[in-house]
Parts: sequence; C-alpha cells; structure tokens
Amino acid sequence: MFNVSTRLVLLGLLQMEEFKHLYCALSIFIYLFIMLFSVIIIFLVLMEQSLHEPMYILISILVLNGILGSSTFFPKLILDLITSSKTISHSSCITQALCLTIFVFFDMSTFTIMAYDRYLAVCHPLHYVTLMTNKKVINLISGSCVISFIAALICILLTWTLPLCGDKITNVFCDNMSLVILSCVDASLSKNVSAAVVSIYLFVTVSVTVFTYLRIFVVCLRVSKESRQKAIHTLVTHLLNFSVFLLGLLFVIIRYRLGSNNLPIMVHVLLPVTGLVVPPFFNPLIYGIRTHALKIKVIYHLQKIKMALNLIKM
Repeated sequence: MFNVSTRLVLLGLLQMEEFKHLYCALSIFIYLFIMLFSVIIIFLVLMEQSLHEPMYILISILVLNGILGSSTFFPKLILDLITSSKTISHSSCITQALCLTIFVFFDMSTFTIMAYDRYLAVCHPLHYVTLMTNKKVINLISGSCVISFIAALICILLTWTLPLCGDKITNVFCDNMSLVILSCVDASLSKNVSAAVVSIYLFVTVSVTVFTYLRIFVVCLRVSKESRQKAIHTLVTHLLNFSVFLLGLLFVIIRYRLGSNNLPIMVHVLLPVTGLVVPPFFNPLIYGIRTHALKIKVIYHLQKIKMALNLIKM
C-alpha cells in the first residue's frame, strides 16, 4: 500500500527563511512591476482605437498571459514568506503545476503567432490587411489557448494519478517534474509523455518562428533602406523577447538535466524561478520601449496624468 503524501514541503522556502523579508520585498516589487506595466499596455490597446491591430492585440495577449503566469506564483510566495509557511497541499500543487504549464505553452504559441503576423506584414505587405485580420488573430489566439490547455492537461493528468511517497520539493513552487520525481512507482510513462508533448510543442513553435524570422531577414536585404530599418527594428524587438523566453525555458531544462548532483537547493530554486519571472518582467518593458506607437501613447497618457495632478495641487 502506497503512502500518498497530502502535504508537500517546499524546501526553497526553508532556504529563504533567513532573509525572508528581503525576498518578500523583492517579490512584491517584481510582481507589482509586472502588473503595473502589463496593465498599462493592455489598457492602452483596449482604449486606443489606433491600436486595434493584430500586432498590438498579440502584445496585449502576451503581457496578459504574463500576468496570469505571475499570479499563479508570486501571491502564494509572498504570503508564504510573510507567514513563514513551508507547505502546500497536493491538490494546490497540482493546480499550480497545471497553470504554470499552460502559461509556458501559451507563451510559446503567442510568440509563434506574433512571428507569423510579422512575416505577413513584411513579406506580403499588400495583402496583409486581408491575410491577418483582427478576427483571424482572435481565432488563432483562441485555438492556441485550447491546444495549450489540452497539452498541459495531458502532462498533469498522468502525474496526478501517481502515488507520492516523498513530500519534499526542491523549489518554491510546484511544477510537473517536481511531482514526478516524488513518485513511488515507475513514472516512465509520465516522463516520456511529458517529454514528448514538450518536445513536439517546442519543435513546432520554434521551427515556425525561426522560419518566419529568416524569411523576414531575407526580405529585409531586398527592400529600401527606410523599409529595411523599420522591418529590422520590429524583428529585433520580437527576437529579443523570444530570446528572453527561450533563455528562461533553458534554465528550467538545465535544472532537470543536472538532477540533484549535490547542487545547493538555491541553485535548483533560482533556475526555474528565473525562467518563470524573466519573460513576464521584460515583455511589457521591451514592447513598451521599442514599439513606437505604444511608447508614444504611454508618454501621452503619463503627461495627461501629470497635468491632472498639477491641476489638483493648484
């Protein structure tokens, strides 16, 4: 008879106990930063008619996903640091792992759609307005959301059925592989299926993204200098964000490839946390600065707020 663990200990929280006030303050700052800048971008895209275009809709969806992903991690971490809690229930752990997996898959899908959108804009500019409409973008987003959910659910359901003999997770949050490692039985099926789903998803999305960027680059070499500069500026912005996301994903993969290997627990904590925090932190910042239309609108509304505050003081 297997002893199924119902309360799991997050060892990363034990390591953070000594400087928990510092970590708590840092977590609050990062979470508020993500929320503030992401909400500003989403608000601008919703309110400004001139931003009701596929590219800006996709940017707002990307930062919205960043909000959702961060919200499955930061609030509990902050609360745990404040209350000195070190445990999480099995059901909550499964739910958090599912939400974080959906976040990663949907981010990959969104970057792919954004690359496809830029490919059509640069390589087929005369037909862009008919090839990529707002309705088509919404359909692509809806479809990728469903696929992301199904892919994540396949991975998590196989893990959910595993009996857990251990109760210690070397992290500050729950993810699929952390639960698989605690299994009492042979978890090869769960590992192999999860690896296959992630590999296929990653291969398809990265292949499409790389192909579209290469096509854009080739076209950039043929067009006029002004058009080339505009296209390259857009290309660099997307590549920068996509690279940040892949870097974060790479950190997570490295962590599990390293295994335990007598590495300090904080190393096992920092690698996946970096992968989870970096993309939502930099996405709104990069797009807010490098996307000209968004930057202009942000500056305009900040100036309006400043003028309103000056009038109140008078």
